[in-house]
Amino acid sequence: MAAKADPKVQSQVGELIAKLTAGASTEERTSAANELAAVVKTAGAHVGLTQYGILDALKTASVHKKLAAQREGAALGFSALVSALGHPAEPYVIPYLPVVIELFGDKDKEVRAAAEAAADAMFKLPGRFSVRTLVPLLLSQLTNEKKWQTKVAALKYLGRMSEHSASQVCASLPAILPVVSGCMWDTKPEVQVAAKESMTQITGTIDNIDIVPFLPALIGCIADPLEVPECVFKLAATTFVTEVQAPTLAIMIPLLQRGLAERKPAVLRQTCVIIDNMCKLVENPAEAHQFLPPLFPGIDRIIEIQADPELRGVASRAKATLIRVGGGADVETEDPETVAARKAAAHQEFIDTLNKTVKDVGGATTLDAQTSEYVVSHLEAMYDTRVFNTPDWHAATVAFTTPFIGEEKSKALAKPLLAHYVAMDKLREKVGKEEDLEEGEELCNCEFSLAYGGMILLNNTKLRLVRGQRYGLVGPNGAGKSTLMRAIANGQLDGFPPADELKTVFVEHNLQSEDADLSVLDFILSAEHMMAQKEKVEETLRDVGFDDERLAQAVGSLSGGWKMKLELARAMLENADILLLDEPTNHLDVANVTWLVNYLTSLTTVTSMIVSHDSGFLDRSCTNIVHYENRKLKTYRGNLSEFVKQRPEAKSYYELSAATIKFKFPEPGFLEGIKSKDKAILKMIGVDFTYPGGTKPTLHKISLQCSLNSRVAVIGPNGAGKSTMIKLLTGELVVEEGKGDVWKHPNLRVAYVAQHAFHHVEQHLDKTPNEYIRWRYQYGEDRESLVKAARQLTPEEEAALKKPIAIEDEKRLFEELVGRRKAKRSYEYEVKWMNRPHDDNTWHSRDRLEMWGFEKLVNWFDEKEAAKEGMYARPLTQKGVEKHLDDVGLAAEFATHARIRGLSGGQKVKVVLGAAMWNNPHMLVLDEPTNYLDRDSLGALAGAITDFGGGVVIISHNREFTGAICPEVWNVDAGHLKIEGAKRDMPIEKIEQKEQETVMDAFGNVTKVKSKRKLTRKELKLKEKRRADRIKSTGEDFDSDEED
Repeated sequence: MAAKADPKVQSQVGELIAKLTAGASTEERTSAANELAAVVKTAGAHVGLTQYGILDALKTASVHKKLAAQREGAALGFSALVSALGHPAEPYVIPYLPVVIELFGDKDKEVRAAAEAAADAMFKLPGRFSVRTLVPLLLSQLTNEKKWQTKVAALKYLGRMSEHSASQVCASLPAILPVVSGCMWDTKPEVQVAAKESMTQITGTIDNIDIVPFLPALIGCIADPLEVPECVFKLAATTFVTEVQAPTLAIMIPLLQRGLAERKPAVLRQTCVIIDNMCKLVENPAEAHQFLPPLFPGIDRIIEIQADPELRGVASRAKATLIRVGGGADVETEDPETVAARKAAAHQEFIDTLNKTVKDVGGATTLDAQTSEYVVSHLEAMYDTRVFNTPDWHAATVAFTTPFIGEEKSKALAKPLLAHYVAMDKLREKVGKEEDLEEGEELCNCEFSLAYGGMILLNNTKLRLVRGQRYGLVGPNGAGKSTLMRAIANGQLDGFPPADELKTVFVEHNLQSEDADLSVLDFILSAEHMMAQKEKVEETLRDVGFDDERLAQAVGSLSGGWKMKLELARAMLENADILLLDEPTNHLDVANVTWLVNYLTSLTTVTSMIVSHDSGFLDRSCTNIVHYENRKLKTYRGNLSEFVKQRPEAKSYYELSAATIKFKFPEPGFLEGIKSKDKAILKMIGVDFTYPGGTKPTLHKISLQCSLNSRVAVIGPNGAGKSTMIKLLTGELVVEEGKGDVWKHPNLRVAYVAQHAFHHVEQHLDKTPNEYIRWRYQYGEDRESLVKAARQLTPEEEAALKKPIAIEDEKRLFEELVGRRKAKRSYEYEVKWMNRPHDDNTWHSRDRLEMWGFEKLVNWFDEKEAAKEGMYARPLTQKGVEKHLDDVGLAAEFATHARIRGLSGGQKVKVVLGAAMWNNPHMLVLDEPTNYLDRDSLGALAGAITDFGGGVVIISHNREFTGAICPEVWNVDAGHLKIEGAKRDMPIEKIEQKEQETVMDAFGNVTKVKSKRKLTRKELKLKEKRRADRIKSTGEDFDSDEED
């Protein structure tokens, strides 16, 4: 029941308001405001602010057009009331916030100062759950008719809220962003600046980790539409893994709408890719229907009018995703009146519950309407954002209800309210049947998302592991099983216990090159913390089967089975709680597989997670199966056989164990004069090499040769000279004169993928892989080869080029080589002379040009001609490059439509490999490929090498990989080379030159290639016979073109 006004107080209030609005000076008005606040405090905020018309009087004074004193007095009055009354004044004063904000636009300086002081005082009171009340009040001051100073103030306070109420501001972003975005286009520069600053602050509350790095770009797009394409490309390279909620949609939808309005097909395509990827993670259909329908017109326009069928397909997929998540225009929606009625009923339930609870705790007085509404706005905010902790519920009730029911009963109010709404929340969060939780010590129970290389693998899934159990991780190829294990091992999984709480060890064949020559015992003891337990190390190694002889054996020479035992022993010494085993039976014989099963089942206190294509191994070792289902993980009790009974389709996972990835290298093409694949095409003869400035030679008397049949593994300890030898072989380094010779076939093309090959693509991050390859080869040769040492002229060589040469009794200066023709056993080269017409060009043998000091230029010209021959085989077009990159495992989505900047490390390696193989090389040289390719890609690479028609040289410490494909071994030790192993057991293969019959141009037109080969005697006689027969039968001869 509302308290009645006291006539004496009413009279006193009237006098003070008159003094407040008519005072002669600011000091008098301030004094009157403080006296007024004291009177209201004595009467109580709930009485003084509701019964005497104070707030309405101040509002009236604030809009007085003639007297600035009245407007200043109003601001001073609000400031004094808030400062004196504190939190109990909030329900009554906060609704008058727009009155104070409007005074920021007053023309009088004192009024503006008083308004700022009042606004600052008012904003000190509300807690973080008042944001829902404050936001509409501030947004009402950002309409076009408001003064620019008022807009700046409202924007400032909007941004300020994000400092202490981030989560609540984030929840209100759908309402805030459209209004603040409009202010970024205001005619006043001051408003634009304030809007951008406010936008930066409020969007900083977004907790979607996928979007956070791009917030500055998204804000920039709102202010400048010209930035939209660049922002779209950046976002298209993002892998969305976090659930997409209303705040994220609120900031993203404006960009996506503008992206769909762009003209460039590439931007349209990437926008559709973003929509497809992002909307898969929208789990609330109501949010989807609130934000996504505006995207449909743009997508439909692409599907209807775009000429590119691939673009139309991407748009169709995006549309299908929109409809599936609930964003389709055809989704049934409630009538707006029904929605409003439902919200009103829910709001009334809060008010009724609050009043009932006040009565239940013994409150003799009901709350007034203003207080009820204000408290309920807090309760609704906490309930909707699922904040259920007692201190927050106390803060939302005690300060406002104490004037009505006393402090003791107010403190008792939060507990029953909290219990009621926690129960309501459980009803709201219907989880269906309870999970069948396995008994035992729980090691982890986490919820996370996982992605790799632009693809969502797992989305908000749960993983629960129990000590002593063995979990088989099962799913189709490419589901992300190995990626999940790697993320656990690297501590990249959200919610998974850290290493200091739970020891997780990844058991794999991953011996580093520097460890290959260590003994088994030294390998384990190389870790500092192992030295202190040497006896335990040796005991553990013996427990898994290592005797004295094997303890002294080099790690690099161990078989796959013994390496697995070594890794398991090391994991046990690390006191592992969880063992992660990725394809542990690879390279194991039957006996070792049986040993591994027995060993894992004997570990009763250690949990294992296993990925394997060996169904028998999983069946014998696993107690549970974790299955990938629709980007979720589901755990089944029992071994693989029990699991397959429940999910019969899983049987197909093990019918084909071959990797899904397959590489295919281009055929190298014909080499003139090479009739057998065993004939040498690349040689080193007696090469010594010392690096400039070095005193000790790196290589001693190296002699070797390669053929098209070569499959060579280069091994040896670090620093032995392996990479130096290969660089000399490929032209990355040059042999000094008199220190040996490197010979290669003049038309030989070599692809060299260095151990650190990324430095090439790192300079082209904003190109797509397709664009990079077309840039690299656009002039007919490899532009990256220009930096080789073999292409750099020494000062002596440059001097030789400038030296006059006697030709036909006159001195001439060399300009360039312009042509090449076949001589008897070598080539002759056409020389263009400086300041002489082309008619004066002369032809000279290779030997003569080398005598003049032009050896590098001749080699350079040979490489250029060889590159042209390789390029002739296919057109340097988008489709041609796309097909080529697909052959090395890079799908079109990443090859043509994603920038290199957004690719994963493994994908960048495929770009480097594809670029090196574009010109159809005869020799492929790989430096440590096992360092940068995953297991599936490594298997695909091995298959491609086996089928490749050219020679291959591999530097690697992974002898399991090279041993399967490289019968020849170059063992480099301390600069000396020892060649081991025989060539592959195969008949000598003769090579016949097959002329290309057709060629395709950039537009896809196929043209028949006219043969230029000299006919044999038999073919000439047959040609003459056909000609005579035609003349005899028709009486007509035919010309040479028709004859061909």
